[in-house]
Amino acid sequence: MKNTTKTRLRSVSSIPRLGALAVALAAAGSANAGVTVAGPGDSYLTLGLWLRTSYTNAEDAAPNGTSRSSDFNVDSIRIITSGKITKNIGAMVNFERKSDETMRLLDVVAQFQLMDGLNFWFGRMLPPSDRANLAGPYFANVWEYPMVSQYPNAFTGRDTGALLWGNIFDGKLLYAVGAYQGKNRGTGLSNDSADPLYAGRIAYSFLEPELGYYGTNSYFGGKEVFTVGAAYQYQKNGVGTATANGDYRAWNVDALFETKMANGGVITLEGAYYDYDTDDISDTSAGVVAACAAVNANNCGGAVQGDAWLGTAAYLIPVKVGIGQFQPYVRYQTFDPDGGSKSKQWDIGLSYIMAGHNARITAVYSDMDPGAGASNKDKFILGVQLMY
Repeated sequence: MKNTTKTRLRSVSSIPRLGALAVALAAAGSANAGVTVAGPGDSYLTLGLWLRTSYTNAEDAAPNGTSRSSDFNVDSIRIITSGKITKNIGAMVNFERKSDETMRLLDVVAQFQLMDGLNFWFGRMLPPSDRANLAGPYFANVWEYPMVSQYPNAFTGRDTGALLWGNIFDGKLLYAVGAYQGKNRGTGLSNDSADPLYAGRIAYSFLEPELGYYGTNSYFGGKEVFTVGAAYQYQKNGVGTATANGDYRAWNVDALFETKMANGGVITLEGAYYDYDTDDISDTSAGVVAACAAVNANNCGGAVQGDAWLGTAAYLIPVKVGIGQFQPYVRYQTFDPDGGSKSKQWDIGLSYIMAGHNARITAVYSDMDPGAGASNKDKFILGVQLMY
């Protein structure tokens, strides 16, 4: 999820209370609307509503297992709330309903700006990780979240813990370090000793700075960007069961380059490399699954040792057609597990950008190779995204 709430700006203390709505929820060169209510002093409360809905036609995905599916889905509805009590103290509480699920808590974060370039967050949030996770599906150039981004989480990338972060050196450098509940907590699981997960990220902007903690995959020409980032996560006894456990380690490097050409078109290039290490311990065995079910753990199992790659290229066509612009893109991703077969996926899509990430329609064709000698599968998705 991108820094679209005031709580995600680097320094909201400099924002006049009555002018907050105009600059709040700024994302990718176009400000989200939402509703802001000013309170006494520097206090305010902001409310936003985001939605994603889609049509999917996928090979062999019908209930009979052999026909193509034809499904309409409400992929996500988010209620976004944030506010300030004073210039330096605030909070955000967000909820999400995913497809075929009830509304669930997404974020609940107490936020303190200790000084310029030093923020302390406490609660449920996105831990430091890769750009894909910090941008989330709402701020990606593609429709679906990448399969290669596999950092552990309790729900939609989130975990509960504490975070120190800031933008320093004129906003060029982002640092973030935190400690979280982590994986596999519970009797019979690898982390019955309740060891925390530690996470950190650092990113440097060589061109214009990217302020805030969260990320985006495109500014649609609003910035000249070349940012390189790296993330690392570690948890003692993070994988396996209480009788067969190992430490969890994961790291990645990622980069985003975006430039506006003389003709007004915008080129966007994104890449990432991931390395996941489970100490050669299986975190997806029947024993792990049984132990997770017994304690109703919601951040358990699923870690696979291996490495992965991701590459995306997009071009925003400068000519306006109707109320928007077309942006064709292509993405390639591959995951190579140490103990299994490599999986690959190509995505070729075309987005119609009407108001940055706030209003876009995406059509994408995907070809998926699951490996292990299995046949390739393909699917087509038509998705609509609106954020207010």
